[in-house]
Amino acid sequence: MEQQREAGTLGMWVFLVTEIMFFGGMFLAYTLYRTKFPEAFAAGSNHLDITLGAVNTGVLILSSFTMAMAVYFTQVGKHRPQVLCLVLTLLLGLTFLGIKGVEYHQKYTDKLIPGRLFPGAEFNPDPHALHLEEGPALQQTLGQVQMFYWIYFAMTGMHALHMVIGAGLLLYLIIFSLRRRFDPEYHSPVEVIGLYWHFVDIVWIFLFPLLYLLGRHYH
Repeated sequence: MEQQREAGTLGMWVFLVTEIMFFGGMFLAYTLYRTKFPEAFAAGSNHLDITLGAVNTGVLILSSFTMAMAVYFTQVGKHRPQVLCLVLTLLLGLTFLGIKGVEYHQKYTDKLIPGRLFPGAEFNPDPHALHLEEGPALQQTLGQVQMFYWIYFAMTGMHALHMVIGAGLLLYLIIFSLRRRFDPEYHSPVEVIGLYWHFVDIVWIFLFPLLYLLGRHYH
């Protein structure tokens, strides 16, 4: 049993390393384009809802704590607190996804979805909504802002997908916890899925300052 636990933990760490490389590519793309188009990326960042982003950050930090407590209670054999913490973690994860859905709807309403819905030649955009200056370079700048939103939706969308997967895994843990399948002798699924959940939380800790805060008051 101990060998299985160690093998499962090692397998999850190997998987997380591949995930780090995957997200690392998107972080690199963000860094390169932000260096090339600092004003446009600051304009795009200024239009993000920092309040919702900050609330979501707090939600995920709290969910990481409840997940850690779920692992602890499983290890010490406290069944009811274990189930409660798993349920709280799932609810916090769903809260995060709900808030992110509100943000995405705001971007759709403001025509900030990259592609044909983005303000451009087909529309008469309000540059002040994006904190841009009127002038002949407006359309070029809007194209650069659109690049910011391509990266924003790619990174946050991929993160949200990982959250959905994590929510499914938490539901699995809750179902089997209610059946008392996990105890101090056998709890590796809780530990392994806990590692995954912490990884997803850490990714957002990097996404929030990069997308919402960095260069927010750039002039």
